[in-house]
Amino acid sequence: MRSVAVVLGTRPEAIKFAPVIRALQDDPRFDPVVISTGQHRQMLDETLDAFGLKPDVDLEIMAPKQTLSQVTYRSLRGLEEHFEMLSTEAVLVHGDTATTLAGALSGFHHRIPVVHVEAGLRSGHLGSPFPEEGNRRLVAQVAHLHLAPTPGNRANLLREGISEDTVVVTGNTVIDALQWACNKAQDYGDPALADLDGDPRRIILASAHRREAWPHLPEIAEAFAEIADEPDVRVVVPLHRNPVVREAMLPRIGNHPNITVVDPLPYLNFCRLMRRADLILSDSSGSQEEGPALGKPTLVLGTVTERSEAIVAGTARLVGTSTKTIVGGATRLLRDRAEYDRMAAAANPYGDGRATERTVGALAHFFGDGPPVEPFVPGTPIDEIAAELARTASYA
Repeated sequence: MRSVAVVLGTRPEAIKFAPVIRALQDDPRFDPVVISTGQHRQMLDETLDAFGLKPDVDLEIMAPKQTLSQVTYRSLRGLEEHFEMLSTEAVLVHGDTATTLAGALSGFHHRIPVVHVEAGLRSGHLGSPFPEEGNRRLVAQVAHLHLAPTPGNRANLLREGISEDTVVVTGNTVIDALQWACNKAQDYGDPALADLDGDPRRIILASAHRREAWPHLPEIAEAFAEIADEPDVRVVVPLHRNPVVREAMLPRIGNHPNITVVDPLPYLNFCRLMRRADLILSDSSGSQEEGPALGKPTLVLGTVTERSEAIVAGTARLVGTSTKTIVGGATRLLRDRAEYDRMAAAANPYGDGRATERTVGALAHFFGDGPPVEPFVPGTPIDEIAAELARTASYA
C-alpha cells in the first residue's frame, strides 16, 4: 500500500478532505495518515467528528494571538518531526491556508511529492483574499500533481507555466461532502433556530469574516440590518468568533427584531441551514460553491473572487462591501421573482458528486496504479443536484 499523508488544519480543509480521506481508507492501494495542525481547533475537531474521522497525528500548534508566520513556523516544525519518522510517498494538501503552505513546503523539503487538491484558484490580486491568494500561488510551484476543480482553474495553472500532464480537472470535493451531509442533521444546532422550519418569512443566510472585509464590517452590518427591514424577511447570521468581527457587527445587528445571531454552527447543521435559506450573502469561499450547488442565489461580499465560475454561470454575483451595493443586490432579488428564479436555476459549475472518485483515481494514476482519469466537465443542472439531495434527505 502507498503511504500518503493528508495534512489539514482548518474547518474548510476538513470538509473538503473528509470524503477523500474516507475513500483512501477504503481503497486497498492506500494507507492514509491524517495529520492535523489544529489551526482551527474547535471547528476542526467537530467537523472531523461529524464525518466519523480522527487525526492520526495532532500537532496542536495553536497558541493565543499567533501571527501567520508563527502558525506557519510551528506547523513546519511539527511536520518535520513526523516526516522524518514516517515513510511517506505523497503529501496531500488542500487549498490555500497556512497549514496548506506548511504542508507543501515540508513535503518539498523532504523530497516527498506534493499533491495539491483544489489547485488553480486565482483572484488575480495577490493581496485579496489575504493570505490565501499568495499561499495557493506558492504551493503551485512545489506541487507534483495539481487537482483542479474546474477547467478554468486548470487554465490558470497552464498560464503560469505548470506542465499540462500534471493537472487533472476533478470537480470540487465540497459537492461530494455536501451531498453526504445534507441528510444528516435533524435540527439547526441552535435553540434560536428551532422555529425556522415553521417560519413563513424568506430566510437570508448572511456572514462576513475575511480579513479584507474587516475595514468594511460596520457597513456590512448596516446592510444586513437594512435588508432585515424588508417585508417578510428574516436574516440569520452565524457570527464568527473573532472579536474583531463581533465588535464591529454586533452593535448594529445584535438587537434587530428580524435578525437572529448565532455562534458558528457545526457543519451538518450549517448544511441544513443553507438548504432552508432562500438567499445567501457571504464572503465565505465555501458558500460560493455550496450555494450554487443547492440552487441558492449567492451574493458575494467583495469586489474580487477566485471562484469566478459561479459569477459566469449566473448563480452568484459580486456586490462589494458597501451598504448601498449589498442592499441593492439583495432587494433586487427579494422584489423581482423572475430575477431570483433566473439565478436559482443556473447550472452548477463546481461538481457532480464524483470529485472524490477522480481525486483518488488521479493519485493512483500518479503512482502508476491505475488508468488516467476522465476530467470533470461542468454544467450539471441545478435541478439534478437538487433531486439527488431531495432523494437522500431525511427532512423536508
